[in-house]
Amino acid sequence: MSEPKLGGPFTFPGTSLTVNRMGYGAMQLAGPGVFGPPKDRDAAIAVLREAVAAGVNHIDTSDFYGPHITNQIIREALAPYPDGLTIVTKLGAVRPADGSWQPATSPAQLISAVHDNLRNLGLEALDIANYRSMGSGHGLEEGSIAEQVSTLADLKRQGLIRHIGVSNVTATQVAEAQTITDIVCVQNNYNLAHREDDALIDHVAHQGIAYVPYFPLGGFTPLQSSTLSAVAERLGKTAMQVAQAWLLHRSPNILLIPGTSSIAHLRENLAAADITLTPDALAQLDGVAVAAAG
Repeated sequence: MSEPKLGGPFTFPGTSLTVNRMGYGAMQLAGPGVFGPPKDRDAAIAVLREAVAAGVNHIDTSDFYGPHITNQIIREALAPYPDGLTIVTKLGAVRPADGSWQPATSPAQLISAVHDNLRNLGLEALDIANYRSMGSGHGLEEGSIAEQVSTLADLKRQGLIRHIGVSNVTATQVAEAQTITDIVCVQNNYNLAHREDDALIDHVAHQGIAYVPYFPLGGFTPLQSSTLSAVAERLGKTAMQVAQAWLLHRSPNILLIPGTSSIAHLRENLAAADITLTPDALAQLDGVAVAAAG
């Protein structure tokens, strides 16, 4: 029996959308600081086409990347879109001329953002739209998200959004969103060293909901990095590949969206889906979080 391709399949709950667990995040296709155009637009287009040719059928994006530029590149590279490609976008921020990230969470702003995404991607409906709570930067912040999720639910009833997810949210906020509409995915900061969402991952896994981690190598101390590097060296892989492989082993509902503007780096990321971690390697890697907690 052959190994599952690109990490194996996952079907978002209550949908007909099935994706390979190793996807692609388009954030790095914009210019420095995720603002303005890329230095080499042709290279950005080539990376997207290479990803899809390799079997990637889950692309994560947002119209506030650039702004607008990343979605325009996706459309130029891939439209008309191949059957089975799922594009997931995020709403909840805008990028003014100074390149800052500003919350855009009012109903009017979210409605405008949906139309911007549709126009720049060249779609009649968004496959999945995540409401991205700005919180405190990349940190979580409690508070009701009912108004924002209700706005997206209205847009879903209008046929402009097919399915809804949430991002940068707490377990309480996920539960609140689920009282309003079906939630198909949660996208939060999670990696080997930062495992505050362990309980949430297991909770949504029982419901078949996707969990999409970002910052897969973020926030490591030198000691933690040395543990990861030692495992990677023994396996003959890179630290990033092993960190991603660990995430795929962590739970079957975890979907990865590593981003890059380099074809070589893309191929390296995709190869992580083929890594099998032994119980000994998993135990060592699990120890990274124990060290972080200590």
